[in-house]
Amino acid sequence: MAYLLDANVFIQAKRLHYGMDFCPAFWDWLREKNKKGKVFSIEAVEDELMAGSDDLSKWAEKMGNRFFLAPDDAMIEALSKVSKWVHGQNYRTAAIHVFLQDADYYLVAYALAHGHVLVTHEVASDGVRQVKIPNVCLGVQVKFKNPFEMLRRERASFVLDSRRGTS
Repeated sequence: MAYLLDANVFIQAKRLHYGMDFCPAFWDWLREKNKKGKVFSIEAVEDELMAGSDDLSKWAEKMGNRFFLAPDDAMIEALSKVSKWVHGQNYRTAAIHVFLQDADYYLVAYALAHGHVLVTHEVASDGVRQVKIPNVCLGVQVKFKNPFEMLRRERASFVLDSRRGTS
């Protein structure tokens, strides 16, 4: 099973739980899992990260197209199924337009096309003003998890090296 990560996973990790300055092991873990074919994202997410001009954008640039996958024919086909589901719901027209122009649309379609588990901090909502990734995933039958569920399932462990000591 491979995971496809939403932009908010990277952004919140950097800002909160796994800052690049104090938890480089998280970022190393992502790189290693990517090399093993387990963790990816898509180009549209990379574009969002690159807009930041910060440590995260530098990290994303180093990861390149092996981590941030390009659109392919299977994803293009899946876009119509995702769009059809979203249009069939009671979302406001503006919410639908925003979703269909956002990386989230492509992320769900890529996960659907390739059987990936989508990883996001978003939670499902009954609201009609914003299309949420978990709602769409449920609608088109894409599995999703939050980042902490992914890390636990994959038995990630960010342990200090006992040989380095503490300060």
